[in-house]
Parts: sequence; C-alpha cells; structure tokens
Amino acid sequence: MPELPEVETYRRFIDEVAVGQTITGLEVRDAHVLAVPEDELRTALLGRTITGTGRLGKNCFLKLDNSRLLVLHFGMTGDIGAYRDEADAPRFTRVAWQLSDSGLNLAFIDPRKFGRIRLADSVEAYQKAKKLGPDALQITAAELHQKLSRRKVFVKPLLLDQSLTAGLGNWIVDEVLFQAKIHPERAGASLVVTETEALHAAIQEVLNTAIQHEANYKHFPKKFLIHAREWDDSATPGSDAHTFCPRHARVKIEKYYVGGRATYTCPKCQPAPVSMHITEAAPKNKNA
Repeated sequence: MPELPEVETYRRFIDEVAVGQTITGLEVRDAHVLAVPEDELRTALLGRTITGTGRLGKNCFLKLDNSRLLVLHFGMTGDIGAYRDEADAPRFTRVAWQLSDSGLNLAFIDPRKFGRIRLADSVEAYQKAKKLGPDALQITAAELHQKLSRRKVFVKPLLLDQSLTAGLGNWIVDEVLFQAKIHPERAGASLVVTETEALHAAIQEVLNTAIQHEANYKHFPKKFLIHAREWDDSATPGSDAHTFCPRHARVKIEKYYVGGRATYTCPKCQPAPVSMHITEAAPKNKNA
C-alpha cells in the first residue's frame, strides 16, 4: 500500500500540476471511494482554487481558497495521475477533477477501491477525528521516547500504530528497526534513550531516502534490508545472495510474523530479547 514516501511523492506531483488552478469540474466514476456525499463534495469544490498541499502520515491534503481541505487517503492501491484527453485517462480512475488554466484532469486512481476522499475544516480537526499521532518526519526523539517508554508492547506494532506516529508501514518499520539494530519484539518500555535516539535517526534516514528515490526501493542503498524481502526481484535469477544480511554476508535474514505482519530481521544485528513481559496489546488504528 502507499506509505508515507509514496504519499509525499503524490503530494509533490499535485503541488506541481494543480496548485494555483481552479476546479471547474468533478467527475465521479465510482462513488465507493467517497466518504462524503457527492453533492456535498461538488458544492465544496467547484469554483474553488487549490492554494497549496499538505500531508500527515499517509494522508494528502489539497488546500482550498476558502481554507477547507480536500483529503485523499490512498488505501492499499491508490495513486494520483493527470491527463488531458479522455482516451488518456488512467485505468481505474475513480474520481477526476478538471483544472481551469492547464486543461488537465487530476485523477484519483484506485484499483481495489479501499482509498477514500473526504473534506475537512483543518489538518488539526482531521488529525483529532482520526486519532492520528504526529507525522513520522516531524516527531522528535524526545516525543518518541516518551511514547514508547510508557508501553510494554512489542516495538513493531507500536510503530505501526498510527496514533503513536503517523506514516510508518510494515516494510518501513522493519527497515527502521534493522538500521537501529533493535529487535521487533523488544518492549517499547525496554528501550533506553540512546536506543530511541537511534530509532528516531533511522526513521528520518529511511523515510528521507525513500522520498529522495520517489519510493523506488530498487534504488535504495545496498545496506538497506528491503533488498532481502521476498518480493525483491533485483537479485540475479537463481541466486539467494539477497537473502543475507547486508552487514554480515554469511548471516541469513529471518522471516516470521509479529502481530500477524510478515517481519524480516537479522539475528546478529537484532538479537532477540532474553525475556519479554507483554501485558497489553497495541491498539489497532486503521486510519493509516
């Protein structure tokens, strides 16, 4: 699914092609992706100028000239695109906005239709309504330590919890924990300040690297764990070299499940905790 880096790439694309444009038309091809009545959406958007963009975690905002927001959440398969002629409309375009000066149509694309389009009065109001924590690129090391130190839950599901910090998905959390050399089944409360500082630094490094490469993981540095994931097809056919730790050529990456999510770790870089005392389950915030 689109994670923070993909959504930031979408935001920058929208910023480039749509800011300063007035919305002159709205075509709803599939109302399933609307989380607001079509008539209300049409009234709120037509004739309004897009003045800027924003992002919180995996949510993208289009700022309108009346201070309201068009909110795009891309679900599992969502994307954004633009086209001029109907024949060039991307496949699985669910909603399209006609833009005044450029003659472009901005397309919300979603094959599986899990994405949602909403309206909001402000980022703060949306964040409160969806119970989202601070953006993963904005949270400070001190805030992260404070949030984790209160919890005796595995650190991986904690980082996936969007109410703790918004924007981290499954592969990103695996990468962050690998770079910080922290086992995913460490309890949040067991991490000392130096470890949460390393975790915070890894979050910044992984997210900024992914954004820099427009979320094309094949271009990520060789030291990244992502190249050992089973869906990586960049390895030489017939070779299992990509299944080894990038730091330790003879240590194989292990795959198992934590909280029902496929998890990849290096047993040498990320030693398992000797004992764990988990007393609560991490809350499930699906507003990712």
